[in-house]
Amino acid sequence: MAKLSIALAAAAVVGMTAGAQAQTNPSANQIIKALQPTGTISGTTRGIRPAGTPPPTPAPAPTVPAAMPATAAPGVSVATQPASTPAPGATQATKPPSVNLSVEFANGSAALTPAARHTLDQLGKALTSAELASYRFRIAGHTDTVGTHAYNLTLSQQRADAVAHYLESKFSIPASRLQAIGRGEQGLLVPTPPQTPEPRNRRVQITNLGT
Repeated sequence: MAKLSIALAAAAVVGMTAGAQAQTNPSANQIIKALQPTGTISGTTRGIRPAGTPPPTPAPAPTVPAAMPATAAPGVSVATQPASTPAPGATQATKPPSVNLSVEFANGSAALTPAARHTLDQLGKALTSAELASYRFRIAGHTDTVGTHAYNLTLSQQRADAVAHYLESKFSIPASRLQAIGRGEQGLLVPTPPQTPEPRNRRVQITNLGT
């Protein structure tokens, strides 16, 4: 089973040094920018709005004039339907902001390497910043397709838990702000056949869940 990584999709390499990983992964400021809300989320997801932006005021429903009789060619029927009106208060759904990080673990375990701690220190600084301190986040562990589905699912959960524990213990981030979940081989960043080592799929995705 190849190592799971937490990757900016462009190029995480297994076995990279701390210095190389520092160049690959984003800085705390870059993580802040990636995770800051940029719009609204509707449906069952908690609403996310830009900081300091009040909830949008629903626009009054437009007045729809009565439909004019439609003229059809002989033998062709024309059906007229009233224009649809959005529900009051409805907002356009947007994708929650997220970032992929490459975090190197010891082979086949959830033990963090020094390079992984360096990356998570940048993440911890970002999540405790004034810009992100009021939000909750999902930490989703992903693997490549090497190994069994069951093994990868278990290992990805253990590694997501390890990331959350590190952030809680070193940066005093409340556990209520972090949701660790293992995805295993689900949601491959780069689709591959079974038993294919792909470093970019060994990642943990951090997603802003709202306040």
